[in-house]
Amino acid sequence: MSSISPVEFPPDFEIVTTRIFDAPRETVFECFSDPQQLARWWGPKGFKNTFQEFNLNPRGRWRFVMHAPNGTDYPNENEFTVVEAPARIVFEHLDATTHRFRTTMTFVDRSGKTALTWRMRFASAEEFHRLKDFLVGANEENFDRLAAHLAQRVST
Repeated sequence: MSSISPVEFPPDFEIVTTRIFDAPRETVFECFSDPQQLARWWGPKGFKNTFQEFNLNPRGRWRFVMHAPNGTDYPNENEFTVVEAPARIVFEHLDATTHRFRTTMTFVDRSGKTALTWRMRFASAEEFHRLKDFLVGANEENFDRLAAHLAQRVST
């Protein structure tokens, strides 16, 4: 298995999204670590997912296709670099032809609720500036979908 090549991810090219979820961090972490749950809520509003591989371990791969509401398919390949349940996950998006970034997800207990923070650092200033406006809104939509998924788990 080949590992990811070393890439610099400067802090200047970072998007940070945080939200407090009304669920314990173990539950929020499970929504990401269980691929069946993750496939239900991952991505912006209206997107669906087909997972080919999901190995949540350091050097494990996450390969999937995001299906946009307009019918466009977006293949994704990521490699996990850090997995510290239930506190932190780090993965790198590997497709250098589109955009290369590292996402650090931290799950912090806040008196029975969870503060989830995503830090997306880009290797390229050009890609950061091209995607920033889209990703800020898309990350919020992603968090909206996670909140709805968590609420549905509680009601069933």
